[in-house]
Amino acid sequence: MSESPSNPALRVKGRLMSASEIERTLVRLAHEIIEKSNGGENLALVGIKRRGVPFAERLGKLISTIEKHPVDTGVLDIQFYRDDLSTAGPRPVVTPGSIGFDVEGRDVILCDDVLYTGRTVRAALDALFDHGRPRRVQLAVLIDRGHRELPIEATYVGRHVPTSSREIIEVKFQEVDHDEQVLLVERTD
Repeated sequence: MSESPSNPALRVKGRLMSASEIERTLVRLAHEIIEKSNGGENLALVGIKRRGVPFAERLGKLISTIEKHPVDTGVLDIQFYRDDLSTAGPRPVVTPGSIGFDVEGRDVILCDDVLYTGRTVRAALDALFDHGRPRRVQLAVLIDRGHRELPIEATYVGRHVPTSSREIIEVKFQEVDHDEQVLLVERTD
């Protein structure tokens, strides 16, 4: 299709979701979360930095609006040894920091943009439990692309997108990228 403007070694194969499709998916996920959480009284959303944060914040606002009570949203800071769009050898490193609320006894939903190998989520679980012991932890992702290396599955999935090992999912959120779409790109090297 076209070369990725941010990285000439990547070729854009197609757009998987537009801004309006992302919004509709978030609304659907918010309703699913409310339904499975019996209204969400004890609910808290934690976004895995970077793009999990706007995902969690948007879901939290939608749930708060629907349920007419605030939902805590927080940030879990996990930094990588790699470019966050690379699929070669992910090695998550957890950095200390505050989530922003007490997770003890809460129903926590970890939020991330893309679920791939499961290693980021495993590191996020370790970091989360360093902050306390939630009653229950679930996972919400915008895109599940398969290729798991660990036995981790999302409870809430915006879209399942089977990919090859050469393909990469690029999620772009207005808050981080000043753009709003999900792209399927392929490495050209």
